[in-house]
Amino acid sequence: MKNYKPAKDKLPVLSQLCKLIPPNLVSKIAEKYGIDKQARTFTAWSHVVSLLFTQLTHFIGLNDVCDTLRIHSRWLGSLRGAVPPARNTLSHANKTRNSDMMEELFWATLSHLESLTPGSFGIRYKGVPRRFKKAIHAVDSSTIAPS
Repeated sequence: MKNYKPAKDKLPVLSQLCKLIPPNLVSKIAEKYGIDKQARTFTAWSHVVSLLFTQLTHFIGLNDVCDTLRIHSRWLGSLRGAVPPARNTLSHANKTRNSDMMEELFWATLSHLESLTPGSFGIRYKGVPRRFKKAIHAVDSSTIAPS
């Protein structure tokens, strides 16, 4: 039987995903949308990391996300200085920050990855893909008023 070494950090998949995003890309896009001026402690990078974590864990509640990130704050800090959000902070960021920033981050990261390994992603999309093979989960704090 082989001897397996434990993971160096507690969030290995999240860490690998964060390494795929170029280091200055989030701050550059946040500056474009003015998000960097709005944030005091909860930066755009910390927001991106929180949303990636939420997507990976399939949490549906704000309490679950914030509590778990706070528990893992030591390891979260190793991801380029990301900080865990408070419940109100994450809710407010999801409500007030421009979602176009996240869309631009997705397309810029996809473009970056395609430039690293040309041809490995197959079809190049010129817009939003029409079908996804797996479900995409999104966490949103907005409410829809009854008609």
